[in-house]
Amino acid sequence: MEPASSQPRGLALMVGWRRVRFTLLLSIVLGLVLSIHWGPNGFVNAVILGFLGLLAFGLFERWPNRLPAWLARWVLQVLGVALAMPVGTVLIAAALGVPPLWGIQGIGLLLAPWVALAALVRQKDALARHQALAFDLERSELEREAVNARLRLLQGQVAPHFLFNTLANVQVLVDTGSPQAPVVLRSLIAYLRAAVPRMHEPATTFGQELELVQAYLELMQMRMPDRLQFALHVDEATRGLHCPPMTLLTLVENAVRHGIDPSEEGGRIDIHVHRRDDRCLARVSDTGAGLGPAGSGLGTGLSTLDERLKLAFGRDARLSVTAQHPRGVSAELDIPARGAGN
Repeated sequence: MEPASSQPRGLALMVGWRRVRFTLLLSIVLGLVLSIHWGPNGFVNAVILGFLGLLAFGLFERWPNRLPAWLARWVLQVLGVALAMPVGTVLIAAALGVPPLWGIQGIGLLLAPWVALAALVRQKDALARHQALAFDLERSELEREAVNARLRLLQGQVAPHFLFNTLANVQVLVDTGSPQAPVVLRSLIAYLRAAVPRMHEPATTFGQELELVQAYLELMQMRMPDRLQFALHVDEATRGLHCPPMTLLTLVENAVRHGIDPSEEGGRIDIHVHRRDDRCLARVSDTGAGLGPAGSGLGTGLSTLDERLKLAFGRDARLSVTAQHPRGVSAELDIPARGAGN
């Protein structure tokens, strides 16, 4: 919305360029017509009366500041323009030392109020459009703030969800007395120091996400070295692309928690990230336990991720989960390819 200090005031409002231009063109056209009968005085009268009507229109637009309840300002403006015609005719005649041209004054009385009414209608229409645009802008801003607040809430839910799942993995090592427990715990502490601050950032890059994914998988591989293998297949052009925080990590954690962990044989996780025209495609596939009886429905972590993606990209993001054969699950993400600064 335009700040109040930039709005025209006083004389600048009364004789704004658009009003002056319109009045000048109308007065010149009318003056040329009237000069056929009244000569040069007809032209001069038409131009001067036009500008006197303009001044009266602008004056009563702002003055007086308050009007009685029974008097509408537009009525005062139309009456002011009409009154300016006979008053102006007398003043012009006195200034030029010629008899008043009452015929021109009569034409002015006939035309000026209608011109004033037309200007008022156009002004009210412009004001309505301006208010509608201001309302739309304010509504868009409120909607954006609501989306951002919801996104921050969902990201806040990701942090404890991820942290508790990871700590549960460490607890298994401690409970079983595994000699790997201290090593994994130290790696986990170093990892969380880097990962937790990023959970609350509004955006990150695929390159940063892949660093976290690799660190996470290395941690999980320490816990189950004989049951987990992984590989990253990354198009280097995607590392600088925009990515909501914890996106790939959520897909990978879901594969470990619901695919590799429940499987006696363990499995392999493959992460593919590549660009196709203006899209960025990421796929996390595992050869673990596969989908449960519920079918292809999204779990809590993936449901939260799906909502975060919709808030960040609207309908321009897609997340799908499908079964692999002979076993395993593939989670695919398709989002716009945007630079990190966009």
